[in-house]
Amino acid sequence: MAKLKDIQRKIAAVRKTMQITRAMNMVAAAKLRKVQARAENFAPYSEKFREVLGNIASRIEPDIHPLLVKREEIKRSILILFTADRGLCGNFNANLINKAEEWIKSQEEKGIKCDLILIGKKGRDYFSKRNFNIIESYVNIYGKVDIKFINQFIDKLVGKYIAEEVDEVNMLFSRFVSMLKQEPTLVKLIPVEPPNVEVTPPKSGEYVCEPAPEELLVQLLPKHISVQLMNAFLQNETSEHAARMTAMDNATQNCSELIHDLTLLYNKARQAAITAELMDIVGGAEALKKA
Repeated sequence: MAKLKDIQRKIAAVRKTMQITRAMNMVAAAKLRKVQARAENFAPYSEKFREVLGNIASRIEPDIHPLLVKREEIKRSILILFTADRGLCGNFNANLINKAEEWIKSQEEKGIKCDLILIGKKGRDYFSKRNFNIIESYVNIYGKVDIKFINQFIDKLVGKYIAEEVDEVNMLFSRFVSMLKQEPTLVKLIPVEPPNVEVTPPKSGEYVCEPAPEELLVQLLPKHISVQLMNAFLQNETSEHAARMTAMDNATQNCSELIHDLTLLYNKARQAAITAELMDIVGGAEALKKA
């Protein structure tokens, strides 16, 4: 009977775990809907900004602004790494950290020193325990980021690049593709690489710029970097909630299967115990008859 009680305790424990995973799945789903709506609302602005910048950049010389000029030799690079503040989201954080380590290793093999700006507690905890040069780290800022924070963040990076303290700035975040797929994506922020926009008259012609395209591009470049960074925040947060929702759904299903298996085991053990008791009773009755 002690074995039956152990199985019952295991079933009760798994049921409590299943309640927790189901609740976390619902919380992740609610947060996902909210963040996904923000990302979808931001996407048209980001795409149109990209189109305008590419159209203007295609008509002027690339050395019109320091942010467009690539350094002949790259000696120092900054990587902005996005991770989550919490776990229980499958291999979401591990994929980002592994890709970051691979990229840093490839840069060091080329003789490039890499500095890290970490966004998210998981990335900070991982790299702070290892031999990496961390410039800054931000935790618990998802959902609180606004354009003022983004602009201040970018101003510091642009200042470092113009002062030649750094030769390039990259960011690594998780791009939301679907509920089951989130891709770690590496994007170069500085120097700016304007998107190539093909202009095919008469469906799309050149934009009429006021002021001149050169002056307008100088004003748009920092904003373009801010738009990319804001998009990275939204994409990474959306991916995190999608990964957690999927992980908790899988955990709930695993709990359900485990309860089913434990119930079968309990029934078999109970049947075996009943059979053993019946055999004892029959054996005792036969012994009395012979006596």
